[in-house]
Amino acid sequence: MKINEIIKEKRQELQLTQEKVAEYLGVSTPAVNKWEKGISYPDITLLPALARLLRTDLNTLLSFSQDLTDNEIGNFANELVATIQKEGFEAGYKMAMEKIQEYPNCDKLIYTAALSLEGSLFMFNTEDNEKYYEQIERMYECIANSEDTVIRNQAVSMLISKHMEREEYAQAQELIDVLPKHPFDKRQLQANLYIKQRKYYEALELLEKKLIEETNEIQTILLKLMEVHIKENKISEAEYFADISQKTAQLYDLWDYNSYVAHLQLAVLKKDENRCVELLKSMFAAMLNKWNINDSPLYKHIKAKEENISMGEQFLSALIAGVEKDKELEFLRGNPEYLKLISRYS
Repeated sequence: MKINEIIKEKRQELQLTQEKVAEYLGVSTPAVNKWEKGISYPDITLLPALARLLRTDLNTLLSFSQDLTDNEIGNFANELVATIQKEGFEAGYKMAMEKIQEYPNCDKLIYTAALSLEGSLFMFNTEDNEKYYEQIERMYECIANSEDTVIRNQAVSMLISKHMEREEYAQAQELIDVLPKHPFDKRQLQANLYIKQRKYYEALELLEKKLIEETNEIQTILLKLMEVHIKENKISEAEYFADISQKTAQLYDLWDYNSYVAHLQLAVLKKDENRCVELLKSMFAAMLNKWNINDSPLYKHIKAKEENISMGEQFLSALIAGVEKDKELEFLRGNPEYLKLISRYS
């Protein structure tokens, strides 16, 4: 938050008029008005008195903070994606870089900005993608030695994925070797403590977050197990894992989209046109259906973000573009039902 915003916010909290502030500091009311609009700034000699009047300290007034709160980072990520939607990726990228320059030591901000930018590159058509991907990778490299263990491990994991995509297996292995073998998750202990303290809402929220994260991890493992069996040409075993993946998504009330991913991979492998079209139709429809996590009794206490339907549409648009470019789906290009489906959702 900038100094002009802080002055205005603190003044309003104390129910002071601009006239009162001006009178206390011995300046004109228009001068205070200009401060709050960011047109000009208070003289440095006035800052201690201004801080006392607003019942704050100079560090807060001057916005001296090395880190942002989790809530501030979350709000910024939402603003970043909204800016990219409205003004284009370049505008969002500049916004992210400016924020990082303002808080260069906030590793969580850098990681969140990198994730948001990378996700937006996938969702929105952007020129010079490779240039941006290189910059995003540098962001992960900057925090790969973070003092925050969670951020460090997440950044290293992202770098490992990128090395594997480029078939740089030796570099990927080097990074895998530096990751802890048994990362410690304190959330179960924290939940146990909340229960002892009768903080039941906090315990439920924490356990539900852990449940959905670990369920998504199980889904990822099942897809990888299926992938290995496909590579070994063990199709019946692969089908078993696809069925388990679908049942897991349904049992744990995950987004409907997750129910179809594994079976689509198998249908593509078999070049089963009708099955592919049927699954794509279900996946496209799922993307446009708002998924409210709180509808499930499993996740009632998680604070859900208000979904923006346009985000679902953007994600669908990106998926359709990916499907159209996928060489493994060439066999569908002449299918009338496939063409009708693409035309309907494009």
